[in-house]
Amino acid sequence: MSEEGWREFLSAEGTDDWVVLHGGATVVFRVESLGKAVHLAQAIAKIPGLEGVGILLTIGDGFLTVRLTRDLWKLEPRHIELARAISAVAREYEALADRSYAQEIQVAIAAKRDEIDVDFWRAVLGYLPMADDNAVDPLGHGSTVWMQEIDANKPLRHAMHIDVSVAHEQALARLQAALAAGGRIVDDSHAPEYWTLADRAGNRVCIVAWPDGSSQ
Repeated sequence: MSEEGWREFLSAEGTDDWVVLHGGATVVFRVESLGKAVHLAQAIAKIPGLEGVGILLTIGDGFLTVRLTRDLWKLEPRHIELARAISAVAREYEALADRSYAQEIQVAIAAKRDEIDVDFWRAVLGYLPMADDNAVDPLGHGSTVWMQEIDANKPLRHAMHIDVSVAHEQALARLQAALAAGGRIVDDSHAPEYWTLADRAGNRVCIVAWPDGSSQ
């Protein structure tokens, strides 16, 4: 896997609307109604070069979410031009890109190497592989499942936590909201890339500004 693709996307001009999340480049356009979201989606679908890219459009009442890929590592130079074209169409339709709404939720299931069981999770969830170590909802509605290897020297046998990937400028606000709601910081040694928090019962979640903040 190479970082070149997503790093080029982050540094490219004309992609300010977009947030690079764990699942790749994402934008959320705010519109006035469901009907306008549909019309915007129809216009975007006519942009040359979108076929076969793996794009995912999610239409809602007052918004349209566009994901260029389902995987961070699949971003290529062609996606930069497509992102610019999509943003240009959105401006014609007076749709406002709102980076605060862009997010990706990932369930990280950790185990030691000989107990990683990605095939089980794909089967039980009805998910498909996007990479060797993950499982994704073929419809793009559910959270990605990522199999994380635990250090063999650790006594812990298995664990699970949630990753919340957000725009880099939104991470601190999300962190503060979680703390105000009763959460506590477990580990901030990797900040500002990510913070690990826990609820009162000890269940863990990471608020992640990576990779979107990698160009800052």
